[in-house]
Amino acid sequence: MSLDGRTALVTGAGSGIGRACARRLAAEGAHVVVADVDADAVEKVAAEIGGTPVTVDLSDPEFLVAWRGQLPPSPDTRISADIVVNNAGFQHVAPIEEFPPEVFAKILRVMVEAPFLLARAVLPGMYARGWGRIVNISSVHGLRASPYKSAYVTAKHALEGLSKVIALEGAPHGVTSNCVSPAYVRTPLVENQIADQARTHGISEDEVVERLMLAPTAIKRLIEPDEVAGMVAYLCGPQGSFITGVSIPLDGGWSAR
Repeated sequence: MSLDGRTALVTGAGSGIGRACARRLAAEGAHVVVADVDADAVEKVAAEIGGTPVTVDLSDPEFLVAWRGQLPPSPDTRISADIVVNNAGFQHVAPIEEFPPEVFAKILRVMVEAPFLLARAVLPGMYARGWGRIVNISSVHGLRASPYKSAYVTAKHALEGLSKVIALEGAPHGVTSNCVSPAYVRTPLVENQIADQARTHGISEDEVVERLMLAPTAIKRLIEPDEVAGMVAYLCGPQGSFITGVSIPLDGGWSAR
């Protein structure tokens, strides 16, 4: 399964799932554009895999301008990629009546609007080449809801819908679009969620993991980032060429209930 000659854009690639995806796609032969808001992390991951670093804040509506300015000069002013992995995101835990509206809006900008803008930018090139892969890192919360996560659940449900529309529009042009929807992955984002949930519920962090996070799953462990990256690589390779418009749960049996 070689991705030699392909260019992959991975957002949120400075750590966690994004970093694992960047490493895996590079190992399969792709040149990876490593995008993240953390400049130090971007440089470190890009240097490790021979990729191109891009420091960008996806909550900025003009992020594409900053993105394009960090890529090598080209006559084509559009961003070009064969593969896009929309992974960037963050979490805020609070009851709806206490949820800050500005945080709600920012989560939707990063996790819905930015993937839309990236798709809008790269699809013309994918169509022209007759090949493209868009993989959206969704969540079991794109399929199920949990209390205190109104913005995150809303954003992931919206990302699932956007992915399906891209799949339908892209199919005649050789472009697939899918969601990978894991339960809790061992990442810094989840570690922050554990702390937030502990404060919200007034329990210990160990109790959060055992009583809240792992309670709905049949397999009682966190997922490793490399497991998610493996599914992303599968969807980008030849084996995934007939898979489009779907959400693949990596949820340990959560959605079986």
